[in-house]
Amino acid sequence: MSETSAGPPEVARQPEPVVELRSITVRFPGVLSLDGVDLTVRSGEVHAVMGENGAGKSTLIKALTGVYRIDEGTIRVHGEHRHFGSTRDAQLAGIATVYQEVNLCPNLTVGENVMLGHEPRRRGRIDWAATHATAAVHLAALGLGDIDTKSALDRHPIAVQQLIAISRAMVLESSVLILDEPTSSLDRDEVARLFGVIRELRSKGVAILFVSHFLDQVYEISDRITVLRNGRLVGDYATADLPRGELVTKMIGREIDDLREIARATERDIDRTAEPVLSARGVGRRGAIEPADLDVFDGEVVGLAGLLGSGRSEFARLLCGADGADSGELRVHGRAVRFASPRKAIRHGIVFSSEDRRAEGIVGELSVAENIVLGIRAGRGWFRNIRRAEVDAVVSEFMEALGIRPADPNMLVGNLSGGNQQKVLLARWLATAPELLILDEPTRGIDVGAKADIQRKVADLARDGLSVIFISSELEEVLRLAQRIAVMRDRRRVGELEAARTDVQGLIDYIANAVGDDDLAVGGAVA
Repeated sequence: MSETSAGPPEVARQPEPVVELRSITVRFPGVLSLDGVDLTVRSGEVHAVMGENGAGKSTLIKALTGVYRIDEGTIRVHGEHRHFGSTRDAQLAGIATVYQEVNLCPNLTVGENVMLGHEPRRRGRIDWAATHATAAVHLAALGLGDIDTKSALDRHPIAVQQLIAISRAMVLESSVLILDEPTSSLDRDEVARLFGVIRELRSKGVAILFVSHFLDQVYEISDRITVLRNGRLVGDYATADLPRGELVTKMIGREIDDLREIARATERDIDRTAEPVLSARGVGRRGAIEPADLDVFDGEVVGLAGLLGSGRSEFARLLCGADGADSGELRVHGRAVRFASPRKAIRHGIVFSSEDRRAEGIVGELSVAENIVLGIRAGRGWFRNIRRAEVDAVVSEFMEALGIRPADPNMLVGNLSGGNQQKVLLARWLATAPELLILDEPTRGIDVGAKADIQRKVADLARDGLSVIFISSELEEVLRLAQRIAVMRDRRRVGELEAARTDVQGLIDYIANAVGDDDLAVGGAVA
């Protein structure tokens, strides 16, 4: 065959756009949340939206789903110009959303939740048999036929509830499914099942917008990635063409090499001959944690490592009075103390940041400034006024030091991103000038840039003499920051490691196989 008869090579056609956002701009008082952002989501693809906390991901989703009014720009769905004045407008256009917190009715059955608002009727009444039969069809279409439609929703784990929420979203045969942090509370097997459902929907031509902080999951499931930074579009990339390191750099606007710098900053000697800042001996609580010992020295970061449920948080809460110990003794600089509440601990220079920042940390209805000074008020007493000039100075200092964004002290903290909320919590406790800072999962659910910011600040504070107890499920973080690691398993302290003498695999092996402090004291060796 001659070259002239071969014809031009075939070019793979891209699927048709289902959603096209062009020059989307959203403003709030004093804040430009989205600045001319474009996004195209195509039929039969999983499209990830990535960016730091505060990059504009949530605002973009809410603009697309009618929660927020757009100030400039256009939205097209299947080529048709749309204006969404409410979430119902978006749903009628075929756009469904499943959020991180499952929005279902736990007191109803699975079938009732799937068909809620769309139940088949007969003679003006809900036909319950048909309702459950139809729900079963929708569940089976997603490979979920094993779920009993007549079982109570609250009897199922959160992972199954996520799948049921997706099935409910597809009752209207939505052409766009938005999944906002759907895997944050799921284990590996549950994520695998969710991804099976996502792939099934993708094969049927559904356009899926996937928002997650987990890089591994994004690379496993997504076809394309849109990156946002500071409310602006950085770019739109095929996942296969965007190396992970390059993605992180695009997200945070700088190289992530500073994590290695953080690790180097923690490579320093700790004087353990002096009196510990905090010394715990036999501190425990029946049903929560067996009696355990711990010393924390000046300027030292001590990690608490172990699997979920190992007793890390329970032990930390006893050290600061968040829960009452029923055995053991605490000493601060050698003096015996008893903390009846965290407020008493604050007066001794010990502060605690809970892993549940929404329930036990931020007060969403208060401003950033009001949240930051709460720790000072608790330490001094609620009836002692704080001068306005002092409040302004403290808030300004820590907002700048921690890079809290937007830099508006009067903004409601509940409207901030997760990473910035965590920085507000850190600011609150640093404003009390503590001697020991206990951080329980301070980087959970926040992006890599905010994680780096918080880790860097912890390392800097420790270098300046602040003592820290650091708890994280991410063992790399613990090893990066800590000089010493106390290992927990089955609600007891089983041993201790020098961070410089182990790695992630060594720490995992120790968590799994350590024999316990008593045995180590007799003949074992700390790795």
